[in-house]
Amino acid sequence: MAVGGREEKKPAPRTGKPFEISAELKKREGKDFNGIVRLAGKDLEGHLEVRNALRKVKGIGHNLSQAIAIALKKEFAVDNEELVGNLTEDQLNKLETLMKDPVKHGVKSFMLNRQKDRETGEDKHLVGTDLAFSLRQEIELEKNTRTWRGWRHSIGQKVRGQHTRTTGRTGMSVGVLKKAAKAQKSAAATKAQDTAGKPAAKPVVKDNKK
Repeated sequence: MAVGGREEKKPAPRTGKPFEISAELKKREGKDFNGIVRLAGKDLEGHLEVRNALRKVKGIGHNLSQAIAIALKKEFAVDNEELVGNLTEDQLNKLETLMKDPVKHGVKSFMLNRQKDRETGEDKHLVGTDLAFSLRQEIELEKNTRTWRGWRHSIGQKVRGQHTRTTGRTGMSVGVLKKAAKAQKSAAATKAQDTAGKPAAKPVVKDNKK
């Protein structure tokens, strides 16, 4: 479709190709480069920059990854454009510590995912498996206390007030049930009409006279 005299370019479809390592990234590899880096329980591609690698960890988004990368550069002199595969074990440990407690390193508390924790009242940030475990625990607590959200969780329905008339159906589709019921009803009606239209069978009288 032409827009303003020019043809509109359609976005390229996502092909799910693996991470491509360019010649420029190859040149940036250090002496002790690691192709796969383990960070917060997740394997990361070593050719990713620190600020981009942080976003691969569950619980860290774009804004928080930028804030952590800035704090890492300020406190530990690690450039946020450095390849994560070039970091030493000590630098990776410092990065993981900063990820788990970013408030101590200057990150604002409104960026955390556990503000005013239910048990301690402190501002926390959970990542990786800790975040998944905490989420499961909170859902189980809602179910056990029989709150509205917990009840909705237990029956497998939406919990945030969404409409469920046309979406979120978990059982068999209503349209399928109606179609099957109509077919069964029409078959029964046809059978009844066929039975009513046939003349009554005359009784057979045997003649014993010969």
